[in-house]
Amino acid sequence: MNTAHKPRLSICDTTLRDGNHAVAHQLAHTDIRAYAKAAELAGADVVEVGHGNGLGASSIQVGLAALSDAEMLNAAKAELRRARLGVLSIPGFASVERHLKPALDCGADEVRVGAHCTEADVTRQQITMLRAMEVTVKGMLLMSHMASAEKLLEQAKLMQAYGAHAVILMDSAGAYTPADVHEKVSTLAENLDIEIGFHAHNNLGLSVMNSLTAIKAGATIIDVTARGFGAGAGNTPLELLAANLHVEEIGSEIQLFEALDAADLAEERFVKHVPTNDSITIASGIAGVFSGFAAPVRSASERFQVDPRKILLELGRRRVVAGQEDTIIEVAMSLAAGDQMQADPM
Repeated sequence: MNTAHKPRLSICDTTLRDGNHAVAHQLAHTDIRAYAKAAELAGADVVEVGHGNGLGASSIQVGLAALSDAEMLNAAKAELRRARLGVLSIPGFASVERHLKPALDCGADEVRVGAHCTEADVTRQQITMLRAMEVTVKGMLLMSHMASAEKLLEQAKLMQAYGAHAVILMDSAGAYTPADVHEKVSTLAENLDIEIGFHAHNNLGLSVMNSLTAIKAGATIIDVTARGFGAGAGNTPLELLAANLHVEEIGSEIQLFEALDAADLAEERFVKHVPTNDSITIASGIAGVFSGFAAPVRSASERFQVDPRKILLELGRRRVVAGQEDTIIEVAMSLAAGDQMQADPM
C-alpha cells in the first residue's frame, strides 16, 4: 500500500461478537444495547455483533445463542449513529440467502468474510457478491499463525482479487510473537493495495504489544474487546489499547476516558470473569490451538480425567482448527486410554 496515502487507524470493537464466546453466546438484548451505545461514545469505528463464530453459527456443536442474529443486530443498530455495524460471516456457518442478506436488511454496514488461513478460495462467492452489492467487505484469515508470510500473502491476494476492501490477520490461538506480527503484517502491507488489519488473542500475554507492533508494521485496522472479553485468554483490551494510543500519540477516533467507561460498563454488566492467563490458555497459545477450545477442553478434561494441557498439545500436534470440536473428545478419550494402560500394565 502507498504509505503516502495511508488511512488513519480504524478500531473494530468485537466485544459483542468475539466476547460472546466468553459467556457461551448468552449476551442479552439489554447488554447489547447498553454496550453498543458505550462503544459508540468511545469512538469505535466498527461495532461487530453476533454469535462468537459469526452469522448462522448458533448450534449445538459450537453453542446455541440466547438471541437470533436479527435480534442481536437490531439491538445494536438502534444505538449506533456514527459507528458502523459489522458482522462476521464464515462460509459453512453462513449462507448468502439465509444469513448474509437478512443481516444486511437489519442494517449491517460491513461484513468480514473469514476462512482458514490457507483456504481463502472459499470466500470468493461471498466477497464478490457483497462487493457487487457495494457493501464494505473485508477478508479475514483465521489461525494465521499456521501459515508463512508468503502463504498468507498468496491467500490475501486472492481476497483482494475477489474485491475485499481489506484483509485482517486473525491470531485465533494467541500464538504470535511481535517478530511474527512484524514479518507477516509488513509482508502484506508492502505487497497489497488494500488495508491490513490485525486481530490478537492474549494467550501469551502479548495482545497489546502485538497490536501496537501491527500498527507500526502497516496495519490500519485493529480489533479490540472491552476488558479483553473474549475466547480463552481474551483479546486486546479496548481500554489498554486506548491508553497506549494516547501515550504514543497514535491518531484514531478513540476517546480515552469514554473507552475506559465502556470497559467499566462491560465489566459491571456482563463480563463475569475478566479474561486472564492460566495454565490452559498458556498451553493453548504454545500449542497454537484456537482460543475458543478452552471451555470444551476443560469439560473433556474433567469428564475423562486427563490433563487439559496434554489435550491441547495433542490438538496442536494434529493441527486441529475451529469446526473440528469433535476431535477434542476423541483426543481426551485416547489420552485417557493411554494413561489407563500405563497405570494397569499387563
